[in-house]
Amino acid sequence: MRKGVIFDIKEMALFDGPGLRQTVFLKGCPLRCSWCQNPEGMEKKPVLMVSWASCLHCNACRNVCPHTSSCNACGACIPVCPLNLRHIVGEEIESDVLVKRLMKDSDYYRRYGGGVTFSGGEPLLQGEFLLEVLEKLPRMHTAIETSGFCDASLFKDVVGALDFIYMDMKLMDSSRHKKYCGVDNKVILENARFLCGSDKPFVIRIPVIPGVNDSEENYRATAKFLKGAKNLKRVELLHYNSAAGAKYSMIGKSYRPDFDPERVAMIDQRPFTEEGIRSVVL
Repeated sequence: MRKGVIFDIKEMALFDGPGLRQTVFLKGCPLRCSWCQNPEGMEKKPVLMVSWASCLHCNACRNVCPHTSSCNACGACIPVCPLNLRHIVGEEIESDVLVKRLMKDSDYYRRYGGGVTFSGGEPLLQGEFLLEVLEKLPRMHTAIETSGFCDASLFKDVVGALDFIYMDMKLMDSSRHKKYCGVDNKVILENARFLCGSDKPFVIRIPVIPGVNDSEENYRATAKFLKGAKNLKRVELLHYNSAAGAKYSMIGKSYRPDFDPERVAMIDQRPFTEEGIRSVVL
């Protein structure tokens, strides 16, 4: 039985697929997008998260810490915090245990046309664990939110095991994709091409980042790539989250995007809307 690492299960999710859903967040991501709003999900291993804004600086945590030079998320400091500001993000879990947890309220979610969505992080980073979980989830609608960055054979296996796909296409230009996301987009485009030719229903999402990918050139290149896709349901433009950097300091990181987060994204000026992209695609 395989083990995976998750960092949240969101109940009553409304925007992660059809109907009312449970969304499982798997930990770890091979991308390093400058605008990531879930930095606690980047590393596969558990991390310590601290609400520093409310900290009393009483030093109770320091007094019990056995790893003062470098935190290893051992959790020794958690019970001594007087305001309960510390917690470990990341839970190792066996596939059977996760399935049992998801099946507990499955009838309720099924009644409202929903199911389970796997998100992250990047859920395909734990692809074998994900496949094992999917094999054990009977009679449930399943979906994924993915960047598509993984081996082609794994991508095909996971797509074949799911009912619905949400896939990001952040940037069409390879060099800009590597600059802002930390990896080349060759594998992503290969997997997106497979998805476009498959019978699997899917949605493409473009996180609109000011000054990075909010250009008509990028939108039209994306639309051209998607034109003729067999089962594309829609293209979604997602607004940049101005609060994306709020959690970085909580895990000991700094939010330093290499773009101007104060700039108004092109989508806000409505020059080329989601409807415009869809008209080009169709």
